[in-house]
Amino acid sequence: MIKIGMVIGDRYEILESIGAGGMSDVYKAKDNKLNRFVALKVLKKEFSENKEFVSKFRTEAQAAAGLEHQNIVNVYDVGEEDGVYYIVMELVEGITLKRYIEKKQRLSVKESVSIAIQISMGLEAAHNNQIVHRDIKPQNIMISKDGKVKVTDFGIAKATSSNTITSNVMGSVHYASPEQARGGFSDAKSDIYSLGITLFEMLTGRVPFNGETAVAIAIMQIQNEMPSPRKYVPEIPVSVEQIVLKCCQKSPDRRYQTMGELVEDLKKSLISPDENFVKIDSIESKSATRNVTEKERELIKRRATGQGYSAEAIASASAVGRELTDTEKMSPRKKPDEANRPSKSGNGNKSSKPKSSQSSNSSKSRQMSAEAQRKAKQNNAKRAAARDDDDDDDIVEKLKTVVIVVIAVVIGLIILYFAGLAMGIFGNGGRKLNFTSEKVEEVTVPSVVGYSLTEAINVLNKQGLSYDTVYEKSATVESNHIISTKPAANEKIDAKSKVVLYVSMEGEGVQVPSVIGASKAEAVSILRAEGFTVVEQEEYNSGMIKGNVISQSPEAGTLIGRDGTVTIVISLGADKSSEIKMPSLKGMTEENARKTLNDMGLICSKVTEVYSDTVAAGLVCEQSISPETIVKAGDQVEIKLSKGQEKKYYDCSIDVSQPPKYQGGNAKVFLLAPDGTELFQASVDSFPTPINLSRIYGVSRGKVVVTYIILFEEEYTDENGNPATRQSTAEDRYEYEVEFKESNG
Repeated sequence: MIKIGMVIGDRYEILESIGAGGMSDVYKAKDNKLNRFVALKVLKKEFSENKEFVSKFRTEAQAAAGLEHQNIVNVYDVGEEDGVYYIVMELVEGITLKRYIEKKQRLSVKESVSIAIQISMGLEAAHNNQIVHRDIKPQNIMISKDGKVKVTDFGIAKATSSNTITSNVMGSVHYASPEQARGGFSDAKSDIYSLGITLFEMLTGRVPFNGETAVAIAIMQIQNEMPSPRKYVPEIPVSVEQIVLKCCQKSPDRRYQTMGELVEDLKKSLISPDENFVKIDSIESKSATRNVTEKERELIKRRATGQGYSAEAIASASAVGRELTDTEKMSPRKKPDEANRPSKSGNGNKSSKPKSSQSSNSSKSRQMSAEAQRKAKQNNAKRAAARDDDDDDDIVEKLKTVVIVVIAVVIGLIILYFAGLAMGIFGNGGRKLNFTSEKVEEVTVPSVVGYSLTEAINVLNKQGLSYDTVYEKSATVESNHIISTKPAANEKIDAKSKVVLYVSMEGEGVQVPSVIGASKAEAVSILRAEGFTVVEQEEYNSGMIKGNVISQSPEAGTLIGRDGTVTIVISLGADKSSEIKMPSLKGMTEENARKTLNDMGLICSKVTEVYSDTVAAGLVCEQSISPETIVKAGDQVEIKLSKGQEKKYYDCSIDVSQPPKYQGGNAKVFLLAPDGTELFQASVDSFPTPINLSRIYGVSRGKVVVTYIILFEEEYTDENGNPATRQSTAEDRYEYEVEFKESNG
């Protein structure tokens, strides 16, 4: 069992637990030889005796140890000690990409593409070493404090010569490729698919396929059409949209074939985001669905029903005592007489039976032939009757079809007629029909031609009308003033309709930057820096954090005058009637938790404090509504803040073993609390030295420190300039951490 303070491999001192996976636990450790912090991945005890799990663990080590890249978590060492299998890795101080997405809800296009490029470069290095990750997902991507992106956890990676991947090692099904979901062959292109799903989540804040069970999601990965990320975030550039869709093609042959190709397109999207340069191969014709011809359908029907021979042939053969084989029945139809035609011998001569026998057989044959003909006539009569019935059925079916078509045409004409009335096409005094019981309010479009855009907006707002802007060059109208409107002034329109304002601009115009998702302050600052006037509006929106921009007009990329006006719509958070998912507040400060709830339209109704062994003091450790629960805006949530570990009494009863470099003589032994407080001190000259302390208040762990003097040979140059040696002394230090036991009394 791994304990804090243990030293593994005579060099790695366990400091604290920092994570756990399905097969292993991860600890922060100190490499005492190189004096650096590392991450120590240890196979869980319950798996260490399982040969299959140990083999997978070693495979991970062997796969990852050969990789060295700035975008891959480096592996330093691999080892086994007393049945403990471990891997020593680079310690990345930071958070997972999954947590980063959750914190920001979704990432900007530029940041998403930048992260995807770094992931791709790391995976390209792995693929060049014949290593496929097979479990790419945001949980396995680390973002360090200095912004570097690193791929970690090659937990199910194998050399690409291993052609299959089974369900027990399949990564998270949300990110698994169709071939992985089927349990079939997977290669580097499976990583490309998973990276495409990860990029989709960065851009939209959600995964494309979700369901109640892993099986349901796996079926979606195999069958469902990949949704466009622009369905959820319309301002995503077309190039980035196409990159995601190409990564996530169902057929591996239609995806990017290498990470290098993907990196090239990702970099190009940063330069030309709105250029549709991504090439996705069309589905090959040989794999396309083809209609079955009538001839093929009839052949299939015959073979399925045993109608290869005609009914007469089958009946005649049966009458003479000969049953046709299944193969014969499924062969092309034959004439009735062919079924009972006497067979010839191999030499081409007729049968060599005696004449009398032939005569007897001939008589019997005539009798049987007559019987066969009688039965055949009966069968023919039945078949004719059946055909008549079928013909009658066909006529009825055709009549039904005609009636249905006529009814459909009549209904369509009625719909068109009333639609025409509704739009005023068929006269009706130019008035449109209103089929709803609710009275539609009509408003007269005010005259704003010649007004400045700001003045025009104020006039429309007073009338309760919304608007869109379109900028055009004009030689006669002053810049940023109204050229015309649609509908024109004095026309009556539905109060909910929009008025299009055509605005004059000078020169070639300036592209409007995208500010969707930015905070109100950020958006205003960005737009004003371009010289634009900013008009602010507000509305409820559960999909955007309160205070951030939901939409803008004109849209990003539109050319408008330098002195143009941009309207931004600010989120008021969720409407009281909308349903939202409860966020996880664990680990947040009270201030951040309250803000998160407030931004989502939820109310923090009560805050209490409790002891927690896992969450630091002052941070949220519990919440009254579990994360992912569906709640409504206005619901009340109680949170509990950690008071840290409960102050208890602990006992320490240990034997301090002799330090590895101790050579004898006086030594000092200390036991220190985590804050440096001295709990024990003694001078000794022999080991082991016992430390027995009881009822230590509020301290559950400590550090043993032993200091002593060592002798060593030192080289120097004597007064004659000759090399010589002498004995010198130095103080050495040996230390490790220990856990205390909770006092019983």
